[in-house]
Amino acid sequence: MIAAMIIIICVGMAFIALLVYSRYQMSRIPGLSFREALEYTTNGNRDAVITVGIIKDGRASYTVYGENGRELPKEPHTYEIGSLTKTFTAAMVSKAAREGKIDINAAIDEYLPLPPGNSYPTVAELLTHTSGYKSHYIESPMVSNFFTGKNSFLGVTKAMVLEKAGELSVPNEDYPFSYSNFGYAVLGLILEEAYGDDYAALAGRFAKELNLSHTQLSAQDGDLGKYWDWNAGDAYLPAGGLTSNVEDMLAYAQLQIDGAGYFSDCHKELRKISAAPETYRAMGINMDAIGMAWIIDRENGVVWHNGGTGNYNSYLGFRGNAAVVVLSNLAPSCRIPATVLGVKLLDELE
Repeated sequence: MIAAMIIIICVGMAFIALLVYSRYQMSRIPGLSFREALEYTTNGNRDAVITVGIIKDGRASYTVYGENGRELPKEPHTYEIGSLTKTFTAAMVSKAAREGKIDINAAIDEYLPLPPGNSYPTVAELLTHTSGYKSHYIESPMVSNFFTGKNSFLGVTKAMVLEKAGELSVPNEDYPFSYSNFGYAVLGLILEEAYGDDYAALAGRFAKELNLSHTQLSAQDGDLGKYWDWNAGDAYLPAGGLTSNVEDMLAYAQLQIDGAGYFSDCHKELRKISAAPETYRAMGINMDAIGMAWIIDRENGVVWHNGGTGNYNSYLGFRGNAAVVVLSNLAPSCRIPATVLGVKLLDELE
């Protein structure tokens, strides 16, 4: 009995010590330089491969970092970009709006075969995460995915998402920003209806149109491994299914800086929000407004988005003629995420 008590006390003390140490480390992060933050994030991690790209004065370059921030050979590795996929989906919607195929102020039942009598959100509300929809709704594949450790959204079909959208009656009122992967799955269905084609085909043509030859819906065949499993036609692919490399993402960042055509529409403020969590605010990262997917940090003049999957996290932010891309094969919860690294570097480019 006494031995058990001693073990419990020791475990408790170790947990408290770890918590205190973690908080101390977190308190140091705002004062770290990009380089210091990078070295801390990759410290002792032999598997770390973080690619950092910058655009400054019209020139793009990138560096690949490994364990302890050591520079690795310059190679365009394939990363999951997670929710940065939403900016591609939003750009496709913006393009469709310019072509007269989608009215972003129309309710979604204008495009989808949903039951009459319900109140549905608008396309703009889906784009800005202000629809009243939750992040996701539990479907049977999600249960088995949880117990097998797979991608939560694997196997959730378009029919499931369409049926759920038809069950949800959302009163016509202003909803606060609430990040919704489900909303972007619905946007994928709307794009399919607008163009009469599968989202995968639409995304492939769109990437080709932008000359992004290494950006595609995940085939789980990249060089870094541990990619999420997806089925062809999964409903949540428009919310987070793309993979890419730094060369494509830097080209994509330049398209955002140039802001031509439908990209400029994506950056226009559609909704005011105040959604930055305390951890972001401590780093000087703000979420003051949102356009078509893109987050607007008014105070710092930055337009940005990030992404995260089980084993990857990413960031793209731009201000004026400068942009930063961070692609990491580490989980979002691994020490300092790509978002914080990217913001630090963008500030240092000034």
